[in-house]
Amino acid sequence: MLAIRIRRRKIAVLATAAALAGLAAPSLAATTATASATATATATATATATAYDSTYYEDAIGKTGASLKSSLHAIISDQTKLSYSAVWDALEVTDQDPADGGNVILLYSGISRSKSLNGGDSGDWNREHVWAKSHGDFGTSTGPGTDIHHLRPEDVRVNGVRGNKDFDNGGSGFTDNGGSLTDSDSFEPRDAVKGDVARMIFYMAVRYEGGDGWADLEVNGSVDNGSSPYIGKLAVLKEWNDEDPPDAFEERRNQVVYDDYQHNRNPFVDHPEWVEAIW
Repeated sequence: MLAIRIRRRKIAVLATAAALAGLAAPSLAATTATASATATATATATATATAYDSTYYEDAIGKTGASLKSSLHAIISDQTKLSYSAVWDALEVTDQDPADGGNVILLYSGISRSKSLNGGDSGDWNREHVWAKSHGDFGTSTGPGTDIHHLRPEDVRVNGVRGNKDFDNGGSGFTDNGGSLTDSDSFEPRDAVKGDVARMIFYMAVRYEGGDGWADLEVNGSVDNGSSPYIGKLAVLKEWNDEDPPDAFEERRNQVVYDDYQHNRNPFVDHPEWVEAIW
């Protein structure tokens, strides 16, 4: 009889354990499924964000600091160069208004203006050098002066307001400013393009390192750099890169420049985190 009771007790314990296991199994399965879905979503997002890592950026992946900057310089220096006159046509494509194919979006003012209104008169748009051409004295000759990764459409008068000022926070508004501000020694672009401006500046500092007969362009912590081959303000540009990540317009623009014109990319549009890795 004792043996029978022991066997019955063991059977009851096993039944209880099986029941508990049965209750736990769906929860475990759900947790596993959730983790799997999360991993898949993360992997997809990573693959989308780093589509060129195994090809175009292969030699830069895993590097930081001066080594990363050197590798990116070698990669993006392989480019097709445009004439300054060819820049007009290129900007009509790279900066086309997504809502109106006959217009371009002006960088600092945010105005949508007819592609046909390009020139030097009041009401026209012209070719703004985001890295001001006097900062390194490269003018409009083929090279940094015609690199469309930093050339953007802008209203003639607004372009004049910016002039060759460095970038920093603060200042006052002006006609057709679109939210941009300026003072005696600096310019602050509207919020929607602050990151764009920062990434264009960092591109130029990596692309032009003193070779090809051009000055070594560098970002520093100053404003009022004048004709020196420097542009500031580094800390502010890094903040703008963080606060205004690449949007669809900037990403499309980078792709069009790569596919149809210069055949090189702005690495900081693809990898904004590389700004912090270098600077």
